[in-house]
Amino acid sequence: QVQLAESGGGLVQTGGSLRLSCAASGRTFSSYAMGWFRQAPGKEREFVAAISRGGGKTNTADSVKGRFTITRDNAKNTVYLQMNNLEPEDTAVYYCAAVYTPFTMTAPVNRYDSWGQGTQVTVSS
Repeated sequence: QVQLAESGGGLVQTGGSLRLSCAASGRTFSSYAMGWFRQAPGKEREFVAAISRGGGKTNTADSVKGRFTITRDNAKNTVYLQMNNLEPEDTAVYYCAAVYTPFTMTAPVNRYDSWGQGTQVTVSS
């Protein structure tokens, strides 16, 4: 498994932007499909975005489509989540996740087996 550490969360006003980063340990980062999930208070964890191991394929939840973008830099062992036009409903703890895969597609949401500790995003109205 890979060790993951998120950063970049914080407090932002409605309509603002944040960029989350997730740094991964190890030398085989390019063999992992990556994803972002979030969990708001009192709610279940939900899928936000995913990216294939090479970065050529992405998948984004309908609730954030057009506002959030997932990218990765395999040379830096880092995956990013650019969040624009933030809404109060985006307030949650955001988690980075990874799964080793031989495939070039994004991973199913139930396959991730490595998780970071999370970073808090709060959007004020």
